[in-house]
Amino acid sequence: MQVSCEISSPEDRAGAETQLAPNMERHVANLDTALKNAMTIDGAIGAALVDYTSGMTLGVAGGTPEIDLTVAAAGNTDVVRAKIRTIEMLKLNDEIEDMLITLGGQYHIIRPLTGSNGKGLFLYLMLSKARSNLALARHQLRTIEEQLDL
Repeated sequence: MQVSCEISSPEDRAGAETQLAPNMERHVANLDTALKNAMTIDGAIGAALVDYTSGMTLGVAGGTPEIDLTVAAAGNTDVVRAKIRTIEMLKLNDEIEDMLITLGGQYHIIRPLTGSNGKGLFLYLMLSKARSNLALARHQLRTIEEQLDL
């Protein structure tokens, strides 16, 4: 998560850093907690929070040596963008709840954040098919999203 602002003097800069630091620490702690909670979902391989407007990964938990979650998460920004464009072209008055990609041995769940501070972000969860309950995982990811305060 990046925060930028223009500060003219060193005194103003010191004051702004003091004001921003506690707020940023709260956001980072909240994000860290959300990703750790996602990793407690049965079958979780990895989880990430991603900005789909830039493709930047804001946080990652889990993963394997063979799977670079940052690359996987960034690649899924194209999937999210394409679906949002399709919904707009069809003039559907609706939004994405979640998206499921089913592979031979894995489920990949993409859940765009709906809160006002989460616009442009999505949670990405990679699950082992053999060790997970898809319905329960979707429910747990929805709960994590509802508790995430950015």
